[in-house]
Amino acid sequence: MKVLHVTKDRYEELLQSGKPVLLDFYATWCGPCRMVAPLIEEIAEEHDELVVGKVNVDEERELAASFGVMSIPTLVVLKDGREYKRATGARPKAAILSLLA
Repeated sequence: MKVLHVTKDRYEELLQSGKPVLLDFYATWCGPCRMVAPLIEEIAEEHDELVVGKVNVDEERELAASFGVMSIPTLVVLKDGREYKRATGARPKAAILSLLA
């Protein structure tokens, strides 16, 4: 599955999939975010059981604020529409996948 560009308007649409959701809150100018980006792409391609989305915090300030994002990258896992786990900072792929367990 492809990584989805998530906006405030499309957020509810994600939740209706019934699948766990991995959200990557990022900014284009953020070095650690650029390090994590290819890993997020790989996870999206390899795990059809997930919905993977990216939220640009500069464009979607309101959505980032609703999640209390203070640092980027921030990864949030949602299950049944509720926050399940969260991690801040660049992480290796194995650590990102462990958030989903």
